[in-house]
Amino acid sequence: MTADLVYLVGGVSLLLAVVLPAVLQRVALSAPLVLVGVGALIGLLPLTGTEPFDPTEHRALIEHVTEVTVLIALMGVGLALDRPLSFRDRAGWKRWSSTWKLLGVAMPLTIGGVALLGWWGLGVAPAAALLLGAALAPTDPVLASDVQVEGPTVDEAAEEVDEEDEVRFALTSEAGLNDGLAFPFVYAAVFLATKGAVSGWGLQWLAWEVVGKVVLGVAVGVAVGWVLGVVAFRSRARSLRVAETGEPLLAIAAVLLAYGASEVAGGYGFLAVFSCGMTIRSAERSHEYHALMHQVVERLERLLTLLVLLFLGIGLTHGLLSNLDWRGLVVALALVFVIRPLAGWLALSVGRRGVADRRPSALERRERLVTAFFGVRGVGTVYYLAYAFGHATFPEQRWLWSTAAFTIVLSVVVHGVAVTPVMRRLERHRAVLGQA
Repeated sequence: MTADLVYLVGGVSLLLAVVLPAVLQRVALSAPLVLVGVGALIGLLPLTGTEPFDPTEHRALIEHVTEVTVLIALMGVGLALDRPLSFRDRAGWKRWSSTWKLLGVAMPLTIGGVALLGWWGLGVAPAAALLLGAALAPTDPVLASDVQVEGPTVDEAAEEVDEEDEVRFALTSEAGLNDGLAFPFVYAAVFLATKGAVSGWGLQWLAWEVVGKVVLGVAVGVAVGWVLGVVAFRSRARSLRVAETGEPLLAIAAVLLAYGASEVAGGYGFLAVFSCGMTIRSAERSHEYHALMHQVVERLERLLTLLVLLFLGIGLTHGLLSNLDWRGLVVALALVFVIRPLAGWLALSVGRRGVADRRPSALERRERLVTAFFGVRGVGTVYYLAYAFGHATFPEQRWLWSTAAFTIVLSVVVHGVAVTPVMRRLERHRAVLGQA
């Protein structure tokens, strides 16, 4: 690929960023689906050359670009959620019950299902099978935007605002947290590939990668968010109260500060960024400054997403799927149509009190089906693979790239086509129930 291609893709990205949201408003197509298709067409142009695209040669660049994209998306998710969460508020924790079920039940089941299918069913090496499960399990905060909450509600009653759409809230909050929570399993795959049997590192992994880094990441994120919230809204120095001046770039500074501080401290930076966004959101919840920050983050996220998806599309027509075989097809189809939907359904059915269960956080049958189905795969998967390949050698590396790329494209197509009609039918169903 030539440098000219970068300018071409950049120009196309900016143009699509401007026109796509309005163009696709009434069409049953998602922006990611269109972007991957446009990228594939660009890949057929003579300008792109004929050499096959090998992600192993660009691993570091892929890792950093996707890392930044996910970080920006996580800050956007943290700022968008209106539903408060306090460590001392038991009622608030219960209102997040759908999230905890998706994280605590659906995600491990998805990782285990993919890993078991790959290792026991298809003969993939255990480390590679576990890495594939960990990379494909999280609902992507970048590509799942069509089924997430739209943004922060900032009005006088915002302190008591609650997302009326429990499906969108569950998927949004899940996407904000599960990226960081997939990391322990990525590390487990790396340890399997580098250290061997679990008996040699299992306890240390459980204590530090599963517990220590999670707690540290959340703590650092909350601390950074609290400090920035105090400075932005309540600082004694007028020049530091950026909420009054409306300078929205604080959100970008928050991403870098939270992520950098957490990584330096040894915690999970993804969790830190999301926790930081939620903590800032909890400061002066009704202030319009939150909407300004979210708009900046949303625009930057959109541009980065466009670039990643366009290059993914280009890769599709330049050999990115050259190592895909029937095993990869089985994994992708099983994940999108069986493993994630079944795991999500089982998770959301835990603790239900029956058909009359209408707690604020309860999902009725159709809502559970929709929430379980729309576990969108995306940019986070690419990042996890690139990160793992930088820390360990996996003989199946090219197969993993091709399988993950096909799974992402399958998710983009299936979920992208289904999202508009499914969500509209769900809204009509709710309207009928509301009138009954």
